[in-house]
Amino acid sequence: MKLTLLKICSMALLLSPLFATAQENTAGAKRPRRAYLSTGMDGYILSTSILQKNGGDAKLTTPRFTGFFHIGLNVNFDFSNHSGFYTGINIKNIGFIEKYNNPDSTVKRRVYTFGIPLGFKFGNIKEGNYFLVGGGVDFPFNFKEKGFIKRSEKAKFNEWFSDRTPAVMPYVFIGAHFRPMFSFKLQYYPVNFLNTDYSTTPAGATAPVYPYRGYKTQLVMATFAFDINFRPRD
Repeated sequence: MKLTLLKICSMALLLSPLFATAQENTAGAKRPRRAYLSTGMDGYILSTSILQKNGGDAKLTTPRFTGFFHIGLNVNFDFSNHSGFYTGINIKNIGFIEKYNNPDSTVKRRVYTFGIPLGFKFGNIKEGNYFLVGGGVDFPFNFKEKGFIKRSEKAKFNEWFSDRTPAVMPYVFIGAHFRPMFSFKLQYYPVNFLNTDYSTTPAGATAPVYPYRGYKTQLVMATFAFDINFRPRD
């Protein structure tokens, strides 16, 4: 019995350096950060819309490019170095451009929105190369419409919390993030950008006017962003 106990103690002393090394390797292994902040701004947006009027053929409208004013902040949750998700808050400038041939005129409509995204990440998150898929919801808080005929003065107005657009605008997206901090997304809004039930009564008119009756407009956007992680170094 004493000999057996002596053998066990001797083996434990011999193997103790191996156990210590294994514990150090486990402790020293880098684990993904569970939660951290990052910028959530879609810095540049190239958009168009699928426009259909009065049951006619659908067409893509004139591309619209904007780099102002987009800002946001995301909270990231990484399950591992290869999967995770994020949510946050952001403000975006989105809209579309409509062209008329007779006369040669243009109308630009846009809204500033307060939004909440929800995205999932798959790939090499640790190195910054991964895919994005998800959706979100935007809440318009400022509507602006600007129209002009070629070589003439512009007419424009804006309204806070306008009824000219839906109060809630959901969307879906797919995209990718590339090391070190560049991301690209394709984003689609299935709801009508304009409220077809909106009515107004111009001065002197005896009946209300429905300026967006017959419109069906769905936004399609490509966004380009520089995402900065506020994550402590391991």
